[in-house]
Amino acid sequence: MIALASDHAGLPLKKEIMALLDDMKLEYKDYGTDSAASCDYAVFGQRAAKAVASGECERGILCCGTGIGISLAANKVRGIRCAVCSDCFSAKMSRQHNDANMLAMGARVVGGELARMMVEIWLTTEFEGGRHQRRVDQIMAIEGGADLG
Repeated sequence: MIALASDHAGLPLKKEIMALLDDMKLEYKDYGTDSAASCDYAVFGQRAAKAVASGECERGILCCGTGIGISLAANKVRGIRCAVCSDCFSAKMSRQHNDANMLAMGARVVGGELARMMVEIWLTTEFEGGRHQRRVDQIMAIEGGADLG
């Protein structure tokens, strides 16, 4: 199950992603918004991030105007590694090297076709583990309060 969320600016892009997930026959749950009325991205980003962190959803995809704000909100939820991406290479590397469990995109930054390509790559790319696992473990240790320095 994929968690989806957006603010008003990201809603059109989220709808594009829903269509792609339907085409891929992947289940998803929409954590809002479903309105074009101005709203706060942090509310919806947190809802979806909590679903991923709890295991209710395996991964999550977020959209706002730039992808930045909603990713920052999601990353405040313990256990979330949300990467904001605007190109296919970064989307792939966020999975392969960082084991990102959430992807954020900006509707004012990427168009529908590019977003669809990035989501498909992100969903089908596996984490490589190995030396990258040590680095992901370090990131998670920082989240737990460790001082790596």
